[in-house]
Amino acid sequence: MRTILVVGGAGYIGSHMVQMLAEAGYRTITLDNLSTGHRDAVLHGDFVRGDLGDAMLLEQVFQSNRIGAVMHFAALSQVGASMADPAEYYRNNTVSTLRLLDTMRRHGVDQFVFSSTAAVYGQPDQAVITEQTPTLPINPYGHSKRMVEQVLADYDAAYGLRHVALRYFNAAGADPQGRLGERHEPETHLIPLVLQAASGTRDAITVYGSDYPTRDGTCVRDYIHVRDLCRAHMLSLEYLDSGAASATFNLGNGEGFSVREVIDAARLVTGRRILAVNAARRPGDPASLIANAGLARRVLGWLPEHPDLETMIRHAWNWHLKQAGGPAVAAACPDNALARVGS
Repeated sequence: MRTILVVGGAGYIGSHMVQMLAEAGYRTITLDNLSTGHRDAVLHGDFVRGDLGDAMLLEQVFQSNRIGAVMHFAALSQVGASMADPAEYYRNNTVSTLRLLDTMRRHGVDQFVFSSTAAVYGQPDQAVITEQTPTLPINPYGHSKRMVEQVLADYDAAYGLRHVALRYFNAAGADPQGRLGERHEPETHLIPLVLQAASGTRDAITVYGSDYPTRDGTCVRDYIHVRDLCRAHMLSLEYLDSGAASATFNLGNGEGFSVREVIDAARLVTGRRILAVNAARRPGDPASLIANAGLARRVLGWLPEHPDLETMIRHAWNWHLKQAGGPAVAAACPDNALARVGS
């Protein structure tokens, strides 16, 4: 049974990854400091509470286990927070990752799957983004991820430490069986914020900008189901295990949905009234960001299984109801989404 170290495996995407690895027969070790993750989200394998910056702890983990590969989900990811405290972001996202890579080198572990981000592209001129689009980050978060990508290229050339860097667009949804979901504090992602407005835990959803050059005037983004993201990581692991060269891939559906389309889909799925309030544009928000993920499809054989926006929202809504109060809350919903899970 091959052992995979999942750093940040108690977070939103990381916990879904641990679950998928276990389903595929891998042994997992989750390392997480629980600063943003949740211990009860790690449903399989071993758990080590600790910080990626703790060199002695990393050494103990690698000495005690025969680790075959490492998956990295342990980054801080809030753009605004990175602007307010860039030191924390460079320390956690860049310096601590270097420490992890050096520990891998000492123990002969040469396969690394890295969760990068579309933020490395900054504000590109084109709406549909390929891996050849120039990487020009505009905030410390994007810079910290781009720095790691450069380190990985250099470590590959010098030490033979091979990697796959996956540039996410907008992760969404939840485990279709309701075992895991998205829990952030504070919440900043659009779909869970809209669902908070649907359930009454938020008065309204704010629409920042209604005069963009898009089909309805609101920003367009590419959403990808969290399970589809995890499937791409599994394929990346298999890709590296086959001896293939390091690579970078975009991950997205290749189709964008506007803020208003997300709100309308949430109204349909939940059967709830959702109040939307218009506000001024936020500085730095591009009108449209859509991934060209053709390279991942061709090279990895990756194909999203849940590309439909309503499916992503339905899975997220089921999780939201479960967290808000389970069956009692679900029964109060006039259009019970729990009874309508179709995928």
